[in-house]
Amino acid sequence: MEKELYYRVETQVLLGHGATGTATGAAAEQAVAAFSDPDAPFWAFGDEAGARCNLAVVRLHDDELDGTVDALRPVLDLPPAQRNRGIVVSAQRVHRALGHSPARTSHLARELREEITQYAPTTPPATALPR
Repeated sequence: MEKELYYRVETQVLLGHGATGTATGAAAEQAVAAFSDPDAPFWAFGDEAGARCNLAVVRLHDDELDGTVDALRPVLDLPPAQRNRGIVVSAQRVHRALGHSPARTSHLARELREEITQYAPTTPPATALPR
């Protein structure tokens, strides 16, 4: 049920729908709440990060830049080893939404976009194959 909620919200976000006062906005808040408990049997850090990125985009639809930052901060604070491709792609979605937001020229938006630009997956070190 939690993953269904997460994917439903992500679909709406990808379609460009949703704001905090809509069903998508409420569902985005619920998805973050559901994936915020690492002791839950369905929890995965990637799902929590994705739910938070979706909420960040939803908040941008309402021009809630501070709320966007609040939703995204735990994702940006993930240790580099957890920054897998899926999480980076979700963060880049927030970056693109910031670029289209009316707040895009604000100092906070520019700082957040720069931080997301620097956010990259960690590539595991190459191991030498035996000859």
